[in-house]
Amino acid sequence: MELWSAERVSERIEALASAHPGGVVATDGDGTLWSGDVGEDLFHAFLRHGRVEAPAVDAIRREARDHELSDAGTGPDVARRLYDAYLAGGFPEERICEVMTWCFAGWTRGEVREFARAVVEQGRLASRLHGEVLRVLERMRLRGIPVVVVSASPVDVVVEAAARVGFAEADVVAARPRFQGAVMLPEVERPIPYADGKVARLREHVGPARLVYAALGDNAFDVALLASARVGVAVRPKPRLRQRAHEVEGLVELSP
Repeated sequence: MELWSAERVSERIEALASAHPGGVVATDGDGTLWSGDVGEDLFHAFLRHGRVEAPAVDAIRREARDHELSDAGTGPDVARRLYDAYLAGGFPEERICEVMTWCFAGWTRGEVREFARAVVEQGRLASRLHGEVLRVLERMRLRGIPVVVVSASPVDVVVEAAARVGFAEADVVAARPRFQGAVMLPEVERPIPYADGKVARLREHVGPARLVYAALGDNAFDVALLASARVGVAVRPKPRLRQRAHEVEGLVELSP
């Protein structure tokens, strides 16, 4: 991958916007806008908190049985088992993103948002932001070019984290749980914005024909999103993305 500065990436996007007005820029959140994973921060805080309501416990146990894992112990015990299996390669990554999204089943919308806000506040997000990406965002805002965050993490924590970087809630596409009234259900809206689902959800959000000038991502599950843009930009790329870089024509790496 050729190394591009934030200024060169910005200039390329601006040139595309001049030639083809009306497009957008898309960026992943975890590992791209900031280091670490706010979805995992939320999940681990949830397990420490210990309030796992009955609908979530039942669904967590089903996930364990479906993937030939023990469903013995408390709800938090089984949830940790799912996460450990994911780390060991025995539970699908997309599925653990879904579990992290609906694990608050039985909580109200307001409770989940308040909890997510506290997690972001305590997570020292300001110290984890990627300055090179912020420089691109600043240029886009000065030029009036819309930027959309597309993340597989739960929507409430992504909204709270993205707000620290100047994004409105309307500019966030993330994994969404289903609700019955104000109470969360142990279900998600599928597909979540993971792998090909990132493109599907982005298109749903901005329209099927709107040009994506550039997409920024850091990992293998961003490949489809990166390939959907005129310019794919790898941000501090993980080894799995480097291994698949050949799948994104013209992929460049943002210089840190």
